[in-house]
Amino acid sequence: MEQRFVMKCGGSTLAALPASFFEDLKGLQERDVKPVIVHGGGPAISETLTKLGIESEFVNGLRKTSDEVLDVVEMVLAGRINKEIVRKIQQSGAKSIGLSGVDGKLIGAKPVANSAEIGFVGDVTDVNVAIIEGIMGMGYIPVIAPIGIDAAGQRYNINADTAAGAVASQLGVERMIVVTDVPGIMKTIDGVKQVLPIVTVEEINAMIASGEIYGGMIPKVRAAIQCIQGNVREVIIVNGDEPGVLSKAVLESGIGTRIVQA
Repeated sequence: MEQRFVMKCGGSTLAALPASFFEDLKGLQERDVKPVIVHGGGPAISETLTKLGIESEFVNGLRKTSDEVLDVVEMVLAGRINKEIVRKIQQSGAKSIGLSGVDGKLIGAKPVANSAEIGFVGDVTDVNVAIIEGIMGMGYIPVIAPIGIDAAGQRYNINADTAAGAVASQLGVERMIVVTDVPGIMKTIDGVKQVLPIVTVEEINAMIASGEIYGGMIPKVRAAIQCIQGNVREVIIVNGDEPGVLSKAVLESGIGTRIVQA
C-alpha cells in the first residue's frame, strides 16, 4: 500500500540541505512513498525586499503584505525558491513539478480576520486535491509555494505552516513532517537540554504559556497543532541535516519530536 506524507520546509532551510537529503527523498519515492512538499521562504523575501528598498514589517509573526510586497512574495516563493527546490530534487534523480497555490486554483484563500491591519495575508478555504493527486499519479513530487487565490482572482500571501497543514488535512495524510534546523522540541530536564520524543497538544500549549517554547518555534508548533485534524494524526519536527532523516521519520518514527493529539 502506498504511503503519503506532506513535508513542510522553510526555503532557506531546504536550500542549505545536503545532497544526501534529496537522495533520501528519491529513495522514498522509489519505495512508493509519495511526498508532497510545501515550502516557505521568509528570509529570501526579506532580503529581496531590502534590495528593492521596499519596507516590510511583521504583525504577530505574519508579514504585512501590501500589493507591492505581494509581487515580491510571489516572485521569490513561486519563482526563485520553488524552482531551486525542484532543481535540487531533479539533480538527485527524482522527478518533481513546482507550482504555486494560484496554479489551477490549487489553494483557495480568503483574507485573514485582521486584514485591515495586515493586508493581503490569507487563510486557506480549500485545496484542489485532484491536482496534487494527478501530479503524484504521474510519478512526480509536487512542490507547492504558499500563495493562495480567491474567486475574484485576488492573490494572498499564506503562512507556509498554515498552507502545509491545510494540504495535509485535505489530502487525508496521516503524518506531516516539518523539516527545520533544530532536532525537535527541546526541554531542559535535570539541567540538560533534551529533545522530547513525543508531546501532546496540551503539553505544547503549557510550554508556550511557560515560555519554554518561544520565538520562531511558536508558529511552527501552532501550525503543527492546526494540522492535527481530519486524518492527520501526528506531526513530526525533525532536523533536515540528520542523515536519512526522512526515511527515519516516515518508516520508523524514531526521530525528532512527534506531536500527537492526546
